[in-house]
Amino acid sequence: MSSKSRTFYGWLMTNRNPVAATEIQQFANNAFLDQSFPKQSTDFDELSNYLEGSASYLMSMTIFDEAWSEYQASR
Repeated sequence: MSSKSRTFYGWLMTNRNPVAATEIQQFANNAFLDQSFPKQSTDFDELSNYLEGSASYLMSMTIFDEAWSEYQASR
């Protein structure tokens, strides 16, 4: 899969780390365990709305914003 067509979830999973040294790595670890995460989405608003309403594991939306910026830069 080219980086242009990779979903946010696909990109996020490349950041999983059992030690979870960074906030984005911890976010990735928790999203992996979230059965309802919108795995096929590439849409900022859809992901943001889901995380704001359903992801109690995300301590701050700033973490998502940083992850989204890194995702966009990788595309």
